This record gives sequence, C-alpha cells and structure tokens, in this order.
Amino acid sequence: MNTHTASGTIAHYAIADLEVLKQKMLNWASRFNIFLFLDSHQYGFQPQHFECLLGVGVRSWVDDLSSLDAFVQQPRWCFGHLAYDLKEELHGLETGKKDPIGFPHLHFFEPEVVLYVKDNTLTIEATDPGAVWQALQETIVAEPKMDHPVVLTPRLTRRAYLDAIGHLQQHIRRGDCYEINFCQELYAENVQLNPVPIYRQLSAVSPAPFAALYRYHNRYLISASPERFLNKKGGQLIAQPMKGTARRNLQDAEKDAVLKRELYLSTKERSENVMVVDLVRNDLSQVCADASVKVDELYGIYSFPQVHQMVSTISGTIRPAISFSQLLQANFPMGSMTGAPKLRVMQLVDQYEPSARGIFSGSVGYFTPAGDFDFNVVIRSIMYNADNGYVSCQVGSGITFYSNAEREWEECLLKAAAIRKVLEDR
Repeated sequence: MNTHTASGTIAHYAIADLEVLKQKMLNWASRFNIFLFLDSHQYGFQPQHFECLLGVGVRSWVDDLSSLDAFVQQPRWCFGHLAYDLKEELHGLETGKKDPIGFPHLHFFEPEVVLYVKDNTLTIEATDPGAVWQALQETIVAEPKMDHPVVLTPRLTRRAYLDAIGHLQQHIRRGDCYEINFCQELYAENVQLNPVPIYRQLSAVSPAPFAALYRYHNRYLISASPERFLNKKGGQLIAQPMKGTARRNLQDAEKDAVLKRELYLSTKERSENVMVVDLVRNDLSQVCADASVKVDELYGIYSFPQVHQMVSTISGTIRPAISFSQLLQANFPMGSMTGAPKLRVMQLVDQYEPSARGIFSGSVGYFTPAGDFDFNVVIRSIMYNADNGYVSCQVGSGITFYSNAEREWEECLLKAAAIRKVLEDR
C-alpha cells in the first residue's frame, strides 16, 4: 500500500538480500551529482533510526549558516554536512590554510528521492517510487573495478610529529589546555579513484556503524566512521564521544580480551575520555534543560575490526526554543576532535597542524520530516577531489600530560591501517 504526501509518494518493498540491495543503491546513486548514503552495518548502536539511508538528487539546498535554521526546520528530509572549518563562522577562528579537497563549510539539501531500510523492508519516498524500484532492479551489481595502488605520504615526518607533541605538552604544562586532539594528514596527488568500489572495499575491511559515502559534485567523502556526534529523537539529545583506543588481536581471543581489559583500566585513556565527557556535558548544558544532562555510560568499550574503542554516552533534554545553529554554536566542533578548553585548543590546532581539516572531523548526517536528526564524526575516512586528483586521509589522537609521543604516532598509524590497506594493496 502506497502513502501520498505533499512531496510525493511513499512505497514499501520486501527485500531478499540486504547486501545486494546496498550495492544496487550505491551504483544507482552514483549517477547523481549530489547524494549521501549512510550505513550502520547492522551494529545496532542505539538510538538507531535505519539500517541504511540514501538521499539523492536536489530539490532545494542551503550552504550558508545564516539560512540554515529556516531550511532545516521545515518538515521534510534534509541531508548534508558540516565541515570542521565551519568554526570560522561559529567562533571567529580563521584556519589560514588551503583545503585541496574543497567541501564548503556546510551544505544541506532536500533530496528528490529518499530510500531507507528498516525491518527488512525498503521504503522509497519519491514522486514515482515504482520507477525508482524498477531502476534498482535493472541496476547491475558489478565486481569492484580495481584502481591503481594509491600510496599515501604523511604530511609530517615522524620526527616532526614527535616534536609537535612535545610542544603541545609544554602548552599543557603551562595550563593553556588539558587535552588536545592533534591530527596529521596522509595524502596523494594526481590520483584517479572510483569512489563506489573504494567505499565497498573499505566497508568490507572495516565495517562501521556510522559509515558514509557522500558525493558533493566532484568532491567525495568515503567514510568508515565508528563515532556518533549528536542524535536527536523527540526532545532528547545524545552525544557519544569516542576517546581511547587499543589494537585488536584477532588471532588470539584471550589476548584480545586482555587488550580490551587493559583499555578499560588504562589511567591515560580514562583521563582522555573523562575530560571529553566533562566538555560535552558542558556543551550540552548550554542547550538543554537545567539538571537534565547526565552520563548514561562512562568508559564503555566497543570493538571494531581493527581496534577497541572507549565510548561514553551523554544525554539531555533540549530546551524548546533552541535552534539548530544555536546547538552548533554550543557543541560544534565536537569535543572528541578538539579538546579542553575548546576555543584555546582550536587555536593550537591551527598553529600546529600543517593541513586544513576541511570536512575531516566535521560531520555528515540527516534530518527526518519529524525534526529528528543523526550526525556522525568524520574520522577513518578518505577525502577525494576528482577535479584535481587530491586524496587525503587524516588521523589523530588525544594528547594529554600522560601521553607518550611514540605511542601516539603508532596509534595514528593503527587508525589509518584499514584505509591504507584498501588504497595501497592492489
């Protein structure tokens, strides 16, 4: 049975094979200049709206902060992104570095077609859902076309990275900050990538609960993000900062369990995590009702293909009059990718990181017609500009007084391992 709305028709279809359907959705979407595909990879992180979600085509759009609230408060689907460098408009902090990838600071679009999977059912919202369904049936699921190997070069040498950590720890000793998320870029130039097969390969190597493939004209984000930035369902806001990492040992279950336990008990990792939790609690308290902000889970350990991660969950009841831009003013960029105190840390990021972050450590996500939303943290991602052939992967870690610079370097390499495997092992 179909349902008719002001923007089109809603139709439901039973699905036989979810993975085949996802491949068809991606191949079909790739013909559009703008689309956003989001995939939970059946992790079941709560709250969860959909197994996967796709918005394609553009009815209308917005790309400036002053018009954002009026656009997203309409009862309709909106998809899009927030780049880290939106901090320039939100907080008056100029980055001063060129971003070769070139995503705008923000972009949201009302899609022509929305597809989502929930409870083994595909829902299509479109002017003609039947035509979309037929197009999906006719879409060929081809084997990924293998590109040439892409070798990523670190922007910082190991020595330069260690020196930067030393300088940042001097700032910590002086009391300038308590924790800073310091990132470095791995990059390649004059490259041609086929983003859909790359996304499929990355998903096979490193499936993640907040994965995304996003095309904005000839800019692409290929993401295996394990982290949620912010979720709104009804009047509740939920943030799930991720801070604390340990490698996996998939060859030995007992040793892997030991690594997981060591992460949970680590003084250094707990220190990182609780600082971010305190920061996020403060951020949420600026937009939530008095006494409603609480820590639902502290030091939760979640396992992913390459790493164990420490994740905490903080929630609060949003005040009725708060706009989305006010929420961003208080919470963006997210605490897990900045540090404490946030404004001073962002100044240090601009001082010591040699690359602009761009969309990295920003967010992609969506609004539902009911006004709920869900946004990830753009990490563990490949950024690609098809116009100039530039490929970027950025990785970082939280630096505190207790940090060991050599171990932070190794942690960055660990976080980049899945992406390097996909790009370099051909």
